[in-house]
Amino acid sequence: MLARTTRLAAVALAGLLAFTGCTQGSATKPAEPSVSASGSAAGPVTVTYMNFLANGGHEKDLAAIASAFTAANPGITVKIETVPYADYFTKLQTAVAAGTAPDTFELNYENFVTYASNGTLAELKVDDATKYKPSLLEAFSSNGKQYGLPESFSDVVLFYNADLFKAAGVSTPTADWTWKDEQAAAEKLTDKAKKVWGDYQPVTFNEFYKVLAQTGGSFLNADKTATAFNSPEGIKAANWLVGKPGKVMPTEADGAGSPDWDTKQFQNGKLAMWHSGIWMFDGLKDVKFNWDIAVEPGDTTKASAMFANAAVLNAKSANAEAAQKWITFLTSSDEMVKTRLDSSWELPPVADQTKLASYLTKGKPTNRQAVFDSLEKVVLPPVIASQQEMQDAVTKELGAAAAGRKTVEKAVADAAATVDALLK
Repeated sequence: MLARTTRLAAVALAGLLAFTGCTQGSATKPAEPSVSASGSAAGPVTVTYMNFLANGGHEKDLAAIASAFTAANPGITVKIETVPYADYFTKLQTAVAAGTAPDTFELNYENFVTYASNGTLAELKVDDATKYKPSLLEAFSSNGKQYGLPESFSDVVLFYNADLFKAAGVSTPTADWTWKDEQAAAEKLTDKAKKVWGDYQPVTFNEFYKVLAQTGGSFLNADKTATAFNSPEGIKAANWLVGKPGKVMPTEADGAGSPDWDTKQFQNGKLAMWHSGIWMFDGLKDVKFNWDIAVEPGDTTKASAMFANAAVLNAKSANAEAAQKWITFLTSSDEMVKTRLDSSWELPPVADQTKLASYLTKGKPTNRQAVFDSLEKVVLPPVIASQQEMQDAVTKELGAAAAGRKTVEKAVADAAATVDALLK
């Protein structure tokens, strides 16, 4: 059932191509079977909501949406808990197992499949399905039931410091760039004496499955029963990532990989190029240099990472009716759309594209069209039951290769063997 649901969700999300969304954990099944709660919104009610998307600068934006909700629904207050992404799924997993999970919480696409299949989530009502992009709504359904309402989606682009490019006499990135163009520019822009690096792309699972697709390779085989990345394409993808540290991007010894290190380096004008998500736009609005974005370069083809998130209802919630109202408001209200667009905080999942038109003229970056151009060719993360273990294994092996402890070929083979074992 898990594999079937995963395929359905992936097909549904692929429908976003017609439109032109960091490590995730595995869900832990509750100790006892759970049933949908039938709480009432009558009288003062507090709905709890745990999330990770607001962390790092959008806490005030989420609070504004919650305030607008309470104004429209007197008597219902939303208590928000925002958890850093790196800690979120561990904390959620523990809370679910202990029976102390909040009324509502956030799930990304990678984890939704597992949580939806183990009894953690309550089925949701969809008052007006036409408000949502159909492909996103379908992505968060399972066996014909809606267990999540799409909250937002985003993608990854190539950020660049235009002033550093100008000073070095290097042409800025275009949508036609390939890996070779990126590498050549990164080498010219790297100035170790000034601690300026030409490029930054994390050597992690999330980058590997994407660059693998950019070589034309696949992470899993057609029926999702075994890995397919121990291949020439997989070796090429791994070499692309592990060949950067120490040459055109910093190593772990230089501080790379520590929380928000890359963000601060780009904000301080020390990174010429940076592979990151569009959720970073708001955090760059006050930098003193000129910057912009482009569609990420590819190898044999383009492939951009897309992330989708949903708001879900805890099946054990005692405030189900009020919680349902909050989830509906959070995912479809005009207040939510305006707040997200005004703050450049991912993209709202609404079907009415006229509501998104203002996004292109919200200021920096100038080339916001690249956000939508990147959706022309997206790659979704592979999803298995042991999601966290898979991601950790791939990241660990790539890290070993980047540090010189293993050859790239050995690291890729060992990662494939570990993931194959997880699939059995």
